[in-house]
Amino acid sequence: MAMLTVTLVASLAAAGLWQQWRAAETEKAERSRTQSAWLLVGALDWARLILREDARSGGADHLAEPWAVPLEEARLSTFLSADQQVTDDQRDAFLSGSIVDLQGRLNVGNLIEGKEISATGVRTFEKFFEHLGLPVGQVRVMAEALHRAAIGTTGADGKPPAGVPLMPSRVDDLLWLGVSAQNLERLRPYISLLPERTPLNINTASAAAIHATVPWLDMAQAQRLVTERQRNAFRSLAEAARIVPGLDAVDSALIGVSTRYFEVRGRLRLDDLIVEERSLVQRDGLTVRTRWRERVPVAPAT
Repeated sequence: MAMLTVTLVASLAAAGLWQQWRAAETEKAERSRTQSAWLLVGALDWARLILREDARSGGADHLAEPWAVPLEEARLSTFLSADQQVTDDQRDAFLSGSIVDLQGRLNVGNLIEGKEISATGVRTFEKFFEHLGLPVGQVRVMAEALHRAAIGTTGADGKPPAGVPLMPSRVDDLLWLGVSAQNLERLRPYISLLPERTPLNINTASAAAIHATVPWLDMAQAQRLVTERQRNAFRSLAEAARIVPGLDAVDSALIGVSTRYFEVRGRLRLDDLIVEERSLVQRDGLTVRTRWRERVPVAPAT
C-alpha cells in the first residue's frame, strides 16, 4: 500500500508539473507572438513615415534616397538604454528591414489593360523572358489566365465559375496561372504584381527590365542608363533623354521616374523566434496606406 501510495502521488505530481510546464510554454509563445506582432507593426509604421516624409520633398524616386537604405539587424534594447526601466533580464530582440520599389520591377498586371490582354505588356514580357532564357510561350499562357480571371472572377450567382482562376494578388499566386516553381524563382527578383497598371521607374529598375520595356532600346543603352543614374538620378525623362535620345517621347504609361507602390520587409529575431513580414504599401501624395500584409515564421538556423 505504501508503494502504491508513493507511485500514485508521484504520478499526480508529474502530471501537475507537466500541466504547469505546458501552461508556461503556451503563455511564453503567446507573449512572443504578441510582442513580435506589435514590433513589426511599429516597423511598418516607421517605414510609412519615411515614405511620407520623402513625398514632402517631391521629385523623383531613386536609390540614393533615405527609404532605399536598408536597416541592418540592430538590437532594439540599444534604443532604450537611456530608459531606467530597462533591466538586464530583458529579452534580446533584433530588428532589420528594407523598403523595395516595386515599380522598379516588371508589373505582371501590365499584361492586362482593362478587360483585354495588352499587346504591349505581352511584348515586354516576351522580350524579358527571352533575355532570361525562359520559354517565351509561357507569357501568353500567363496573360490568358490573367484575362480569364479579370473577366470572370464571379458568375451570375456571385461565385467563381468552374475552371476560372482567382485573380492573384501576390507573386507567389502566379503558380495558379501555370508558372512553374522553378521559373517563378528565376523571375521573382525582377517582377511584381500590383493592383493596377504602372510605369517602370528607370531610376530603380534593372537594365534588363528597362531594355524589355522600351521597344527600341538595346541592352547597351539600358546599361548606360543604369551607369549614369548612379552618378546622378534622373529627375525627369527629359534628363534621361540626354543620355539616350528619344526616351522623353516614350509613352509615360511605360516608363517614369517616380513610384507609388513599395514593399516593406521586416525581420524580427526574438530569442529563438524569427518572424518575417512583407507588406505592400501604396503612396498617393502624403497618404501612405497598406494594401496587404503577410507574416511568415522562419525556422531558426541550426
